[in-house]
Amino acid sequence: MEDSDEAIRVWLVERNVDQRNLVTLVYATPDGRRRHLRQLSSGAIDRGTDVTAAKTVHPDDLEPVEDETTRDRYESEASRVADRHSADDTL
Repeated sequence: MEDSDEAIRVWLVERNVDQRNLVTLVYATPDGRRRHLRQLSSGAIDRGTDVTAAKTVHPDDLEPVEDETTRDRYESEASRVADRHSADDTL
């Protein structure tokens, strides 16, 4: 298990926009077992807030992914993004 202060790389696996134009970004660990949620206004993205292929987050900022189907999907998507992009690529 990782040291509690060690940063963890997570990959963009999902992006959703709701009716209020709030963008929810989901980043997941490569195994799909934990995720980090980030919410931004669409205006923030329009003003140049970069959405990158990966982020490095503190373990306390991750939450478990309980659903096995979702974990599998996140694992597959994290692998796909990591294979096709550098961590700092803007998506």
